[in-house]
Parts: sequence; structure tokens; C-alpha cells
Amino acid sequence: MVAAQTFSGAGAAIPDDGNTLEIPLVVTGLGAVLDTSSFGLEQVCITVEHMWLSDLDIRIVAPDGTARLLVAGQGGDTDNYTNTCFTNDAEGTIGNGIPPFEGSFRPQGQMGSVNNGQNGNGTWLLRVLDTYPFADEGAVISWSITFGDTPAHYYNFQTSDIPLVVINTNGATIVDADKIMASMGIVDNGPGNLNHLTDAFNAYDGVIGIELRGFSSQNLSPKKSYAVELWDVTGAEVTAPILDMPPESDWVLSANYFDKSLMNNTLTFHLAQGMGHYAPRHRHVEVVLNGEYQGVYVLMEKIKRGGGRVDIAKLDPLEIAGDDLTGGYILSVDRNNGPDNGWVSPYAPVVSGDGQQVYLEYRYPKPENIVPEQAAYIQAFVDSFETALAGDEFTDPGSGYAAFADVPSFIDFFLLNELARNVDGYRLSSFLYKDKNSNGGKLHAGPVWDFDIAWGNADYCRGSDVTGWAHEFGDECGGDGNQVPFWWSRLLEDPNYAEAVRCRWNDLRQGLLSVPAMNAYCDSVAGLLNAAQQHNFSIWPILGQYVWPNPSPIPTTYAGEVQELKDWVLARSEWLDANLPGNINCTVGIEGTSGATIGNIHPNPFTDHVMLGIPGGDTVHVQLLDALGRMVHDAGSFTGNNVPQRLGLPSALTSGTYLLRTTHASGDVEVVRLHH
Repeated sequence: MVAAQTFSGAGAAIPDDGNTLEIPLVVTGLGAVLDTSSFGLEQVCITVEHMWLSDLDIRIVAPDGTARLLVAGQGGDTDNYTNTCFTNDAEGTIGNGIPPFEGSFRPQGQMGSVNNGQNGNGTWLLRVLDTYPFADEGAVISWSITFGDTPAHYYNFQTSDIPLVVINTNGATIVDADKIMASMGIVDNGPGNLNHLTDAFNAYDGVIGIELRGFSSQNLSPKKSYAVELWDVTGAEVTAPILDMPPESDWVLSANYFDKSLMNNTLTFHLAQGMGHYAPRHRHVEVVLNGEYQGVYVLMEKIKRGGGRVDIAKLDPLEIAGDDLTGGYILSVDRNNGPDNGWVSPYAPVVSGDGQQVYLEYRYPKPENIVPEQAAYIQAFVDSFETALAGDEFTDPGSGYAAFADVPSFIDFFLLNELARNVDGYRLSSFLYKDKNSNGGKLHAGPVWDFDIAWGNADYCRGSDVTGWAHEFGDECGGDGNQVPFWWSRLLEDPNYAEAVRCRWNDLRQGLLSVPAMNAYCDSVAGLLNAAQQHNFSIWPILGQYVWPNPSPIPTTYAGEVQELKDWVLARSEWLDANLPGNINCTVGIEGTSGATIGNIHPNPFTDHVMLGIPGGDTVHVQLLDALGRMVHDAGSFTGNNVPQRLGLPSALTSGTYLLRTTHASGDVEVVRLHH
């Protein structure tokens, strides 16, 4: 047995100017190389005082340069680390500790990977970075490292059966400020083949800018999410296709730490795409950062304007008049980040007893790029939408909300947020976009984003209940500073809108939103991640443990997490079946003022035609629309003769629900629901 040896380091003030503190400690007299079996680093202890502890990123650096995270993002105002020791065999993680974090905790990083066969004699460093400079002060009071015969171990990750993303920051710390330059390589040898850390980068190999991203995920999760921008060696933005996704520059590596199923976001994206909308393309990957395995991530597209993403017109700073000024724009309902980033709606949210307001943020053009004329235009347009929706004639198709809103997109956005009972729904990361008037020009709801604590994965504000409405968030949590805009409850006061919601739900429940279809998706992802999730939960041993905001009971296995998701979706779907407004049958929907006059429409479902009866002497124009109201076939005009007429329709259509719209010479419109 080798006696434990402890070495103590000095204290020092922590710089508050963005520079990194490195306190050296010379270690001598170790009689063996460092390994994970017989002798190595056992423990690192620190005492640190700081005015805002969660700003600190603290790492141990071995003589060979291997740097491993001890802790970051923990604590808060005037909290401290007091005789806080990091050891692999501690019972709890530092993330579950309570300031001043006295005692022993497992570190957030793989501290044991310094036990890699190196000679431990030499200069060790305690590296401390205040990630939010020019705000708070603090100091390292003391620190120590202990070596012995129960060395820290680490997870020796080598291969993956899903794409492998390898990032190297060359010793720099990733912060939530400006992106730092790094390199990124991706190995993807295709389905059925292993991807090795030693393989050549064959799916991407280049320079990136990288920074921390997220709000709750950044402050509450030790497994960080990242924003990635593809660069050239000078730091200029470049575009490239990644893992069969269209060429772009901006990407997100989402950590999914709170979501132990690892699929809440991707399930949402899958459903939105199946409903006919753009949602971020994505791939599950495993990530290695600076030689340290980080776990399973989702590499996905960032929401931004572009032909392969939110396909709206480009808006240049000089486009300040006419049709050019009318689009495109991307907005989000979100936290109030100040008047330079957006504006406060003149209409209060549903619940505003504490003075809450609805804040709309510029996403495209970015706040620093939007010019005053453009900011004024989009604000006025949204104001017009809200004024029409709040007005007495809000149901009027010509002057009410429908004159400004793309109603089908609002319906689908509502259904997805309600199906997932998204506790953040409608009020945070809730995107909207508008194209030029010449391209339609209405306000669209979406794309969907940030559903990791949806799908029953929140233990507050009834977020895990299968009953109740997500848009009535304020009824449960009226004191929250971010409340739901009045739009969603007001829309449901329109009987035609409520009927359309019910009909769209009923249609989707026959296919995409059927329980077998959603279960099949969950099972397919679970199968894809069978090996990768084992790697992930080896370094993040949180199965069966509470991680904010997981509701109880907490499954103890990954299979249990997936089954819990499936069971919750089943129960939630059945509640919506019973409680959504509108006519449960939903056979025929009528627009306009007249009663139905087109009769005897058959066959339904159709293959390449339908027969329809048009009253004698009446002339109608016939169009076939998809379930979102987009025209897929213009059949032209027909004059009635009281005899069923054959209407040829495209046979090469995807299976699903369609709308046959007939416009009479009088201006009246009828819409009949068909299936193909």
C-alpha cells in the first residue's frame, strides 16, 4: 500500500477582467506513474469565496497539460466553496450539492483522466476563470491535491455507432460571450459501422467558433450546450453541409441533460416536419471535447433565415419601403432582453397581476442589424394582428385576425404545444415569422423549439400532468414573470377556429399523431441510441436520480425513461381526444355564408378523381388544398348541370387529408374534407 500524499497550493485573487487565473503547485517525490488502478490522483479540495459563485469555471491541470473540469455554474449570490473536495467515489455530484458545498462530491468532469500513465511530478495548476467579467470579485483561499492507492478513474471512450463529433479548443475555455476559435471534426462511417476516435474526419474537418448557449441548461446543467459557427482560419463565417443536412454556418449542439429520454426535442421536430412545417433537421451524435467524452448530444440546425431553413425573403438594411420592407422577419416571444433587442406588446398577457408584459425579440434581422424603418414596420404589423384579435370583429375573415395570421400554422403550433403540455410553451423561445407581402405576408407561428422539459418532464406548474391546458399556464403559476400572450385563449373563442383545431387533431390522430406512430418513433430512437445512451449515463450517472425538473417517480433505467414517455403520450393524447373543443365528427367544413350546395362527392377516400354534383346553372371554381390550406391542384371552373361530374385529381399525392374548395360565382366558398 502506498501512503497518501497531499500537496497544498497558495491562494490568489480571481481576475475580473476575463483573464484566467492559474495557481501553480510543484509536486515532487511521487514514486510511481499515475494510473487508474494502483496509484494516482485521488482528490482535489478547494476553498473559494466569490460574490457570484456560478460565474466560475474551475479546472485541474496536470503536468502534461491535461485539463479537467472540477466545477462550473454552481451556486449563486455570495455562495462559496468551503473545504469542497472532488473525488470519484463521493456519494453525490456537485450539481446536487448545496452551498457552501462542504464535503465530498463527484466532479463535473472526468478528473481521473489525468491518471493516464504520466509522471505526476512537476507543476500542477488550479485554473480559474470568471466567465462573467467586470461584475463580481472573489478569491481562491486555498487548494490541495492528494495522491494515493485509490486513484480516480475515468470512462475510456473509444468508439460510437452514431456520428462522432470531436472538438479541440487548444486549451481555451468556452464561455457565454464571444465565440472562441476551435477545431471540429466529425466521423461518420455510415449505419452499421463503428466510428473510432482514431478514424480520419470524413464528415467535417475544419475551424469553428464556439460558445455556451441556453438559459436554464447553461445555469443548471453540468453538461453544457453549445452554439457552433463554421469558420475559416481567419474567423470568417463559412457554410458547409453536415451529416446530410443542407449547407449552413450556424449549428447547435444540444446537451439534453434534463431530458433522460434524449428525444423530447427530436420527437417534437419529427412531428412538426410530419405536419408539413419546417423544424430543425438534426442528428444524434456523441461528443468529445478536448479529449474528454461529453455524452450524447443532438447536432441540429439553428433557427435562422435561409432557403434550407426558415424560407423567407432576405431583408437588407436598405430595404425600407414598399414590398421590400414587408419581409422577411423572424421574432420570438421570450424574456425581456431590453428595448434594443425587441419591444413590449401593448397587450398584456392572459395573467398580468404582477405587471407582467409580453416581450417580442428580433431574431431576423438581428437587433444589431435591423434598421429603424424595419423595426417600426414589423412592430406595427404585429400590433395590427393583436388589435384585430382583441377587437369585437376578431372573427371577421377580412378584418379580423385571419387577415394577419397564417391560421393553419397557429393551429399546428397550438396542437404541438398542447400535446407536449410544454411548460415553456407560447411564452419562451416561441418563434414567429413573416415573409414579404408578395409571398403571402402573413404571420406564421413557429418553428417549434426547446421542448426538453415538455412531454411530462417538469415537476412545476403542472408540467407533468396529462390533464389541463399548457396555454393556461398562468392559472397555475401566475407569479411567473413570463406569461402566455392572450392570443391563444382568444383564438379558441372563435367557433370556426376551435372547429378547425378539432378537425386537424382528428385527422392527425389517424396517422402521424396516432399512438402506434409516436411509439414507433420513440422505439426507433431508443434502438439507435442503445449503445450511446450507455456511454452517456456512464459519465452522467443520473438515471434514477432527481435532476431539475424531473417529476417523480424517476425511472432507474433508460428503457424505463422511454416507456415513461410513451405512457405519458398515450394518456395525454386520450385526454385531448376527450377535451379539445369542436365537433368530434368533422366531416365537412364550410367557409362563407351559404349552406352546402355541392353534393354527392365520392369516392372518399379518392385515388385520382372524385365525382361531384353542381347545381344546374351554377359555376364554381375548384381547387384542391393540403391540410394546411396550401393549394396543390387548381382544377379550373365547372358549370353545373345537375348530373355528377368527374373531377380528375393528381394521383401522385402523399397519403393524408385534403380540402376540396369550391368558390361560387356569388363569392360563397365551400370546403369539403377528403382523404387520399
